Amino acid sequence: MSRPHREDFFEAITQQLQNLGSSELSILELGSGPGFLALHLLSGLPSISMYLLDFSPAMHELSRVRLASFLDRVTFIERDFKRSDWSDGLKSFDAIVTVQAVHELRHKSYAIDFHRGVKGLLNPQGTYLVCDHYFGDDGMKNNELYMSIDEQKSALVAAGFTASEVLVLGGRVLFSAD
Repeated sequence: MSRPHREDFFEAITQQLQNLGSSELSILELGSGPGFLALHLLSGLPSISMYLLDFSPAMHELSRVRLASFLDRVTFIERDFKRSDWSDGLKSFDAIVTVQAVHELRHKSYAIDFHRGVKGLLNPQGTYLVCDHYFGDDGMKNNELYMSIDEQKSALVAAGFTASEVLVLGGRVLFSAD
């Protein structure tokens, strides 16, 4: 399946992480899937360590194969972020990233609590980079599952973040939240 603009978002996330000013970052990816974003980040940022959280053992196995040359810098975490206790016992991170996973909560009403869980895992100077589809004329059509750009920003702010748009392209938006 074609993923138009995926590399644009991966590059924007890489740039945001480089802007943090430290090469040795601990990064948690939520809904890591088969490891495409992780491969991009590990290849482009040689001193980072990544923690890949996904509910699916099959996705972790695909990631292990894809990331074979980086496994010394990767930790796999099998958890379901739709559960309220998904973040229990996790350490803090310099950055948390997610691409097209927030809508997997299955209703936009769960986003604020999810973002609060993320905020609790960030180091004081950490950043949260969240990319997802949006509801709108040039985006998705299901307004119960997908939030508008304004709703996404409002959910981040309600969770205690200051949020700014980094990239809007192809029906998706990337926010940087601190």
